[in-house]
Amino acid sequence: MKAKFSRHLFVPGLVILALCFSAPIARAEAAATAATNATKGRHVKEKYDADKDGKLSEEERAKMKSDAKEHAKEKREVNEKKMLEKYDANKNGKLDPEEREKMQADRKAEAEQRKAGHKDRKHGNDSEGKKD
Repeated sequence: MKAKFSRHLFVPGLVILALCFSAPIARAEAAATAATNATKGRHVKEKYDADKDGKLSEEERAKMKSDAKEHAKEKREVNEKKMLEKYDANKNGKLDPEEREKMQADRKAEAEQRKAGHKDRKHGNDSEGKKD
């Protein structure tokens, strides 16, 4: 009888213990994320606050948006160049229908692998689908 009673309390005790440790960890992670975001915000403000008044004026915001657009454009061009290097088999500087199909098939396969990997991590499996 005593063993049943102990097992009966063991599982709820484990749940309570897990909750006691997970809440502070989650709060610490949230605080770290908030601190990182605040630091990023501070750096942005320092970079674009030309008159150093602690606020971004319309002109300063416009400069920030312009720089962000330019950065996105540069990143897109780098990605396009990588795609051409990888998939432009005939080296004509553009993706033909067959090359585009190959690229799309590879992207789909990569997305499925990421999705399967996410599912495995969610269920405690390693990269080969085995339990940790």
